[in-house]
Amino acid sequence: MLAALTNVNKFYNGNQVLKNVNLTIEDNDRIGLIGINGCGKTTLLRILTGKEQPDRFTDEDGIITISSKVTIGYLEQTSALDNDKTVIDEMKNVFSELLDIQDKMRQLEQEISKNSSRDITTLTEEYSRLTTIFEAKDGYLIDVKIKTVLGGMGFDESQFNRVISGFSGGEKTRLAISKLLLEEPNLLILDEPTNHLDFKTVLWLEDYLKSYKGALLIVSHDRYFLDSLVQSIYEIERGVLTRYKGNYTAFTKLKEEAVARQQKEYEKQQKQIAKLEDYVARNIARASTSKSAQSRVKALEKMEVIEKPVTPAKAPKIALEYDISPPFDLLTVDNIDISVGDNSSRKILAENISFEIKRGEKVAIIGDNGAGKSTLLKILQGKLPHKGKIRWASNVKISYFEQENTILNPCNTVFNELHNKYPSLTDFEIRSLLGKVRLVGENVFKQIGVISGGEQAKVRFAVMMLERSNVLILDEPTNHLDLMTKEVLEQALVDYEGTIIFVSHDRYLLNKLATRIIEINSDNVENYNGNFNFYLKTKREYEMEAQKLEEYQKQELAKQEAKAKGIKAYRTREQRSLEVQRRNKIKALERELDDFQAKLDKLQEEITKEEIYSNFKLMHEKCLEIENIKNLMDKKLEELIELEEH
Repeated sequence: MLAALTNVNKFYNGNQVLKNVNLTIEDNDRIGLIGINGCGKTTLLRILTGKEQPDRFTDEDGIITISSKVTIGYLEQTSALDNDKTVIDEMKNVFSELLDIQDKMRQLEQEISKNSSRDITTLTEEYSRLTTIFEAKDGYLIDVKIKTVLGGMGFDESQFNRVISGFSGGEKTRLAISKLLLEEPNLLILDEPTNHLDFKTVLWLEDYLKSYKGALLIVSHDRYFLDSLVQSIYEIERGVLTRYKGNYTAFTKLKEEAVARQQKEYEKQQKQIAKLEDYVARNIARASTSKSAQSRVKALEKMEVIEKPVTPAKAPKIALEYDISPPFDLLTVDNIDISVGDNSSRKILAENISFEIKRGEKVAIIGDNGAGKSTLLKILQGKLPHKGKIRWASNVKISYFEQENTILNPCNTVFNELHNKYPSLTDFEIRSLLGKVRLVGENVFKQIGVISGGEQAKVRFAVMMLERSNVLILDEPTNHLDLMTKEVLEQALVDYEGTIIFVSHDRYLLNKLATRIIEINSDNVENYNGNFNFYLKTKREYEMEAQKLEEYQKQELAKQEAKAKGIKAYRTREQRSLEVQRRNKIKALERELDDFQAKLDKLQEEITKEEIYSNFKLMHEKCLEIENIKNLMDKKLEELIELEEH
């Protein structure tokens, strides 16, 4: 066990945020923590990390148990870094202990080389001890680790010497994640880690965390991220923490089943209670039945009442339909460019873009940040200038969901926005439609400019239902939506029989909706005829094939160079015999090196034991043996390299 919470309670302003929470985290656990905004997720993490204390009523309440071997790394939604340091210095700070050892080793090297008056044996032994510690903790890999993690998190070496204060908030979040990964705590707690991360960085982080050696506790609204990484979901609902085994997709099914089961048990118990109470009411006053009624009163008092299941908020209803079916060959894009800016400052983001879209396809446009995905959606609608040709079929009617949402008038009320667009609708019809997307009460008469991003999106969905278009062009449609509305919208888009062209970073949506993925690069497009999982699988296969091709080309180049030097391409029987001998010698050397390494590992482990390092003579013998083995290994390694290069 790494950490545990027992009977943890927390109150804020008289409201109980956490109720008798129990949580145990074991080695290598993969936990997702979910719940609606404000349910207490961050409070729970702060209590677990000691940044906040639970409310205690008895000695058995609010017990926090942290194993002595635990190191906790906690990425908060706002993580602190030393803004005055450079990126590389902040990352190296993680390895300060090892870097101190390295400095001492260098000092000893200088003293030994000067042959100072101090006992040379003592210096050598101290140097050997420090070297063993440095190697055991991968001291020689510090720079490699830093470059790997920073590179994966989207930082190139030109940024390593920049001062942290000059980075944006999103970049600082990525640096904070990088530092945590380098620290390698055995309990890593991440609060919304995918915020501010682009597509490639999220994929890299997922792959990195899949092989992470410690336990993970992740708070995230990224459902695909949770599906990829976690093995259990803990949900906070009305202050109660409930565990569900499996990833997020498994949780949705298990939660639905649990609520249905609890509802049945609740209804059954309520009938039983009503029956007992009715019996008591009719018989408590009668002398002949009073005793029987009293026994039922006691039964009622002892009964553990089942709570009524949480009634979920009423889900929106989104139904997208169209009236006229367009031709099958819907859209042809021929050799267009994607650019931003006017003629004087025009910047080309991508060129030579060509593709076709057929009726009924659900096509996702993906690419790096800044690749021009949103710009492409506007170009397809003729809203921006471009080179090349775009041909839409006849009878095409487009509904456009814009990421910036400039389509709606911010000065209009929600009600007037719909009334102005469709004046023939009655007030009742408009209110009914807004009610379907869960815009009710006073929200209907608020200005578009003051309602939330999620509510603005719902207004746009209501308009789209009225437009009845046969093509939907959507730019990040799930941004700002709560989980329930996301799921309703996703199902509505899956059920929609028209054509959808959309841009999204929501990989759960990409996986559920896309029938084809178009990846935008600077000079072309790549087509993948499947969903997001198919895209990932195909990309990995392409990368493996590219590596094989690169290796093959290297081999072919080596052959050509050999021919150019006059070396014959064929080998005689004697040459083949010599080659067999060479390979056998390589295998023998590799076995010897493995044996030496095993002996070296054993010796290095031995010199860390008190009975060895406290015995000067024995320690000296062990160190000499280590040096001898290292010298032998160096010679064998040189021989091996020479044979392999031959």
